[in-house]
Amino acid sequence: MPVRALIELLHIAVGVLATLLLAWLAAWSVPNARESITLVAWIVVGVVVLSGLWSLRRARDHGRVPQADDAASDA
Repeated sequence: MPVRALIELLHIAVGVLATLLLAWLAAWSVPNARESITLVAWIVVGVVVLSGLWSLRRARDHGRVPQADDAASDA
């Protein structure tokens, strides 16, 4: 796996962990809104993962030389 792809995986992991940490702190500080905070946090985690997957795909394909088989499968 290319180094760029590993860096993108690290970015996704850090984004998810940061979101969960901030959500936990927010739920701790405002216990009455715990359910709402949790819902929004999981939605944000989904967005972070989806946006990270797009970047991960681009990083994986960066510098890849197309093979003859790839051109035949695209047709």
